[in-house]
Amino acid sequence: MSTPAPSAPEVLVVGRCGVDIYPLQTGVGLEDVETFGKFLGGSAANVAVAAARLGRRPALLSGVGDDPFGRYVRRSLRELGVDDRHVATDAAHLTPVTFCEIFPPDEFPIWFYRRPTTPDLQLATADLDLDAVTGTDLLWVTLTGLSEEPSRSAHHAALAARAGAGDGTGEGRHTVLDLDYRGDFWPGHDGRSGVEEAREQAQRALPGVTVAVGNRQECHVATGEDDADAAADALLDLGVELAIVKQGPRGVLGATRHERVVVPATPVDVVNGLGAGDAFGGSLVDGLLAGLSLTELLTRCNAAGAIVASRLECSTAMPTPAEIQEFTRG
Repeated sequence: MSTPAPSAPEVLVVGRCGVDIYPLQTGVGLEDVETFGKFLGGSAANVAVAAARLGRRPALLSGVGDDPFGRYVRRSLRELGVDDRHVATDAAHLTPVTFCEIFPPDEFPIWFYRRPTTPDLQLATADLDLDAVTGTDLLWVTLTGLSEEPSRSAHHAALAARAGAGDGTGEGRHTVLDLDYRGDFWPGHDGRSGVEEAREQAQRALPGVTVAVGNRQECHVATGEDDADAAADALLDLGVELAIVKQGPRGVLGATRHERVVVPATPVDVVNGLGAGDAFGGSLVDGLLAGLSLTELLTRCNAAGAIVASRLECSTAMPTPAEIQEFTRG
């Protein structure tokens, strides 16, 4: 894999990128869809775009294939305000594509074309720009990045380097683990289930991060706890400073060692719920760097997620600060 020149962006997001091929008809199975839209996709790419839309200066650390979709991903990242200099080109693997079906308000089946592997999971320790990893104000990594080698070792090396440099903690500096568990990415090895393997990797990574965020299922995978409060307690016990548990219609729980708040869910007419979590993540990036109070932080994150859920696409649907402000007033 070719590696770009070093830099230290304000935000460094590590993880998957690709192309979303979304149907332009809703309530129709893929076998009957006639037209599709093509969008930049991948959770990490979407989070980076969401942060850029809110005025931050993000870079993406990932990989694409040496193919037309890889060129499309690079161009889209730049057009949407994301630095692509840390996106490697992998000549051996294709840029992944993702299809979904849209059955509002709460059914959005998704198919990841990522077999046998993808460029983002071929990120190796040698590909890391440690100046960027240790110098960024906020490092965002995902559980998916721990699902396969060599990406797994690269992620642990990045977390170790950041912790060793003293850059993962302190005023205005954050290391975030997005607990984005998807079972298809974790087949399990050596007699362990995918959940067991993911939990082991999450618990190995958590002492090196300051913030962990996920929905109840993802937090259960990481901690073994089903209850939101118990999962938050477990994440805090594993070393994070802020645990965020998204509970769908029950709102979002944020917990530190000294504060615990629940912010109610924001009602919205859902068009496509697949990008809501990434919009939440981009707003989380912005709010952490802005030093918002926990209640204001989570309120704005909920609003960002609700806005994107009311739109078809993901990356290009990320809200502006004015849209979030107007939504929270309403």
